[in-house]
Amino acid sequence: MPTRARDRLLETAEELFYTEGIQAVGVERLLTVSGVGRASFYRHFVGKDALVAAVLVRRGEHWTAWLKGAVAAHGGGPLAVFDALADRAQDQGFHGCAFINAMAETADPTSEVYRLAEAHKRRLISYVGQLIEEAGYERHETLAEQFVLLMDGATVTTMYERTPAAALRAREIARRLLG
Repeated sequence: MPTRARDRLLETAEELFYTEGIQAVGVERLLTVSGVGRASFYRHFVGKDALVAAVLVRRGEHWTAWLKGAVAAHGGGPLAVFDALADRAQDQGFHGCAFINAMAETADPTSEVYRLAEAHKRRLISYVGQLIEEAGYERHETLAEQFVLLMDGATVTTMYERTPAAALRAREIARRLLG
C-alpha cells in the first residue's frame, strides 16, 4: 500500500528526473526536495535505480492515460496522436519524452531502466497499431512503427523548436503514409 512518503518521493523524483535528468539528480537532492528522510527512502526503495524504475512505471501509466484521453478529445483515429503531441508541445513544462530521455541516459540496454523504456515504446506501438487497425487500414503493424518513429522525431524536434510545428509536420507525413 502506498504511503505519503512513498508518494512524495515518486512525485518529486518524477518532476526532477523529467526536468533535470536522472543522472543529474542525486538521492540527497530527492530527500531534501521531497522532505522524506533517508530511512524512509530506503524502506520504500532499495536504491535510486529502484526509484527510477518505479517512476517510469508510474509515468507510463499517467502518460498513456493522458494520450488516450487526448486522442479521444481530438476525435479519435490514428492521426489524433499527432494532434495530442502538438497540444503537449505547447506545455511550458515540456521536456521531451521521459522514456527517450531515460534511454539516452542509460547506456546499458540490459538495465531495468532501459527495458522499461523499451517496453513503453512497444506498448505505444501496439496502441497506435490498434488505432490504425480500427480505422480500417491494412499493414497496421508497419504503419504503427512508422507513426511512433514520427512521434519520437517530432518530440525530439519540439525540444529545440519549442513549438507544436514538428508534431503537425509529422501528422502530415503520417497522413500520406495512410494513403
